Order: sequence, then C-alpha cells, then structure tokens
Amino acid sequence: MNTPRAGGDPEALYSRLAAATAGSAYRLRRTERGFDLLVDVPQSTRREQVLHTYRVELRAREGTFTLTDVVRTRQHGPLAGQGLKVEIGRSRYRTWGTSPDGTRFSFSSSDGHRLIRRAAEELGWRERRPATARAALIAGVAGGLIAFGTLLELAIAFWL
Repeated sequence: MNTPRAGGDPEALYSRLAAATAGSAYRLRRTERGFDLLVDVPQSTRREQVLHTYRVELRAREGTFTLTDVVRTRQHGPLAGQGLKVEIGRSRYRTWGTSPDGTRFSFSSSDGHRLIRRAAEELGWRERRPATARAALIAGVAGGLIAFGTLLELAIAFWL
C-alpha cells in the first residue's frame, strides 16, 4: 500500500503550475513538503508591501494536498515604522485601485486558490483541510453545542 496514487506525482503538479504561471506575477518556490506560490499584491501606496504566499503541502502517498495562505504585510514610513504583520490560515480578499505610477490594478486571492486547485484536480490530487482549519471547525461546533445547551437549560429553568 506504499505506492503513490495515479495523481500523486509532485513533479507533475509542480510542472503544471510552472507552465500555468509562466509570464505572470506568480512565482513558484520548492519547499521540503511541497511548494509555495508567491505573488506581490499590488498596492495604491508605497507605504505598504503585501506578499501573499499560497503554501502547498503534498502527501504523495495519499494523493492529497493542503493549501494554507500566508499573508505578510510590511508597512513603511515615519508613522508606521517598519511593522510586519503575518496572517496564516485561509485568506480571501480582493483589492483594486490605482498604483503610484497611474496604472489600474486588481487582485483577488481566490485566483491563486483556483489556479492551484484546478491543476491539482486535473492530476487527481484531493485537497485536505489544514490541521488549523479542522481544529477551528471542531471548536466552532463545540462552542455551538455549548451555547445551545446553555439556552436549553435557561429555557427549562424559566418554564419551571
């Protein structure tokens, strides 16, 4: 059972994404567990730089992958200092505007998600939620059950 699934070839997925991103703002970087797809998010001011990294971890034997967003925002300027903010998880956002040189731009984080998912799906890979997303789902369900139980207890106490 240690043989990879038909769609579990990491090199084929990497090559497919390299071809799909050639000549675009996206760039690929290999990692120990898979690869990162990076893109500089256009901004309307030079005071902020945003680097969006789509971190893809592959499990070739299972034919599965996890997709995690890492968004690094660096602020420049006398009021902002040299602050760096890093967000890790699932990020969905859209930005648009006019850059300092006058060109119009737009960016959607969903475009990178679709690019990766489409290439992986065509090769037979299946997406798994990252451990943090699974833990958040479990915590949300547990919190909802506790809240429901509390409301039920209050309703019973009120009617008795």
